[in-house]
Amino acid sequence: MTNTNARPQTVQQQAIAPRYKVLLHNDEFHSMEFVVHTLVKCVPEMTVDIATMVMLEAHNTGRGIITVCPFVEAEIYRDRLRSYTLGSSLERA
Repeated sequence: MTNTNARPQTVQQQAIAPRYKVLLHNDEFHSMEFVVHTLVKCVPEMTVDIATMVMLEAHNTGRGIITVCPFVEAEIYRDRLRSYTLGSSLERA
């Protein structure tokens, strides 16, 4: 008899995997428009409105939270942002 409530192993692992904040750091080198455009480009679920809020949070406080997700996904987002020379880092949620 199979368990119809069982989820695939990867979904179970994601549910219990530690989550990480992907952080955007403020800088004085990039325009606000460039940062918003890059956030939308690098983070698929990011809208222009949310990207603008993240950019303003980073501008006003020194850093903004882009998303919270599992470590592997967080590394991908951080690396994409860094490829556009935006300051970003990860922090355990």
